[in-house]
Amino acid sequence: MTDPISAVERLEVNRSAEAAWNPHVNAVVTSMPSALADAEAADRATREGRWLGLLHGATIAVKDNIDTAGTRTTMASKWFADNVPNADAPVVARMRKAGAVLTQKVTLHEFAFGVRSMSSLIGQCKNPWGLDRIPGGSSGGSGVAVATGMADMALGTDTGGSVRIPAAINGITGLRPTSGRVSNSGCFPVSAAHDTIGPMARSAADCARLFAVIAGYDPDDPDSRNEPLDNFLPTLGDSIAGVRIGVVRRYYFDNVPADRAAAVDAAIAQLEKLGAIVTEIALPGAESVQDACAVMVFCDACNVHRDRMSDPSKWAPQTIERLKLGFDWSGVDYAAAARAKATWMRTLARAFDTVDVLLTPTTPIDPPPHGEDRSLWAATKAVAQNTYNGAFGHIPGIAVPCGFSQAGFPVSMQLEAAWWKEPLLLRIAHAYQQVTDWHERRPMLPKT
Repeated sequence: MTDPISAVERLEVNRSAEAAWNPHVNAVVTSMPSALADAEAADRATREGRWLGLLHGATIAVKDNIDTAGTRTTMASKWFADNVPNADAPVVARMRKAGAVLTQKVTLHEFAFGVRSMSSLIGQCKNPWGLDRIPGGSSGGSGVAVATGMADMALGTDTGGSVRIPAAINGITGLRPTSGRVSNSGCFPVSAAHDTIGPMARSAADCARLFAVIAGYDPDDPDSRNEPLDNFLPTLGDSIAGVRIGVVRRYYFDNVPADRAAAVDAAIAQLEKLGAIVTEIALPGAESVQDACAVMVFCDACNVHRDRMSDPSKWAPQTIERLKLGFDWSGVDYAAAARAKATWMRTLARAFDTVDVLLTPTTPIDPPPHGEDRSLWAATKAVAQNTYNGAFGHIPGIAVPCGFSQAGFPVSMQLEAAWWKEPLLLRIAHAYQQVTDWHERRPMLPKT
């Protein structure tokens, strides 16, 4: 991102947006005390002809389940209201080293376990496109911070869609990397085998920069994989002519209203104009994957919280209600889910023998009201219909804004690729954003 204004001036713009927006959307948990000093350091380096790295002066919000040394990390939970880590998570250390200005710790759904972004600590985060609607989750605060201009970029985490869903709902870009590509050390877990930290920004180009910084092997994270990442940024603007895109209609377009489907179809047509080769493809068994993934995720989460679940007074009722569903499954159920996972990963591998990328809607429906009566699990299943499957297979996926519904809510297409192919996803998204401006649209500040 090339910006003529200084890092301090950029931070002032972000803080102005925070002052205007946060009373309406409730996204910020803690302002980072080091932000001004970091911005001044970036500007001093600029004056001296020094470059601090890929994130020189960029302002970044951090999801509040990722450790920041000296600044509290709450997990959006009363259990951790006063938790102040002694060390940065590796991804945070990498961002600081690359010249980032960390602006805020932003809210999430309690313990990253839901799409509503409801915190037992600060309450409900709200959607800037409609304050009565959910902002997506669990990285709702991250999506809102970028959409409203509180930060240039943000870190989210994704277990079953928690980067891609709030990116889609807030009209920004969000990348779920391949499982194991980015260190999870210093990030509170949901389901370690499925969790990953991912970048969120207005554009694919900014997501690419942030991804390039945070990716890398961590020997202290048992789920990290030592898979090389080439310097892909110089080729980000290369043509996508000849890229094979498989559109998956069965299951993934089920429950998608006509207006939202039309926006995705228009995006498909635009990719064809850019030279992509588009076909339709089937993924047998896709309709059963979300339920199988839920077994493993819920059981893993129950294990993480086994010592906290005896005291419901510190939980948001909807979160612990959903979490307790994990006790309904047995070890036999977990084993069956593991076998289903192996079969699904083989199905994906066969698909990627035929196409380079899968394309679907990211979220099938407009964001539901945050005050709706249905259970958190029912709400999550509806919104996460298309994101759980990729997470279960550990493949990378990116949410790309591609229009608006008739009701005025952002529509997003999801692109997914084979393992370790994040640069391809970012290149396709970037090419699309060079000829469209959906990612640049901003919500209007509510009248007071």
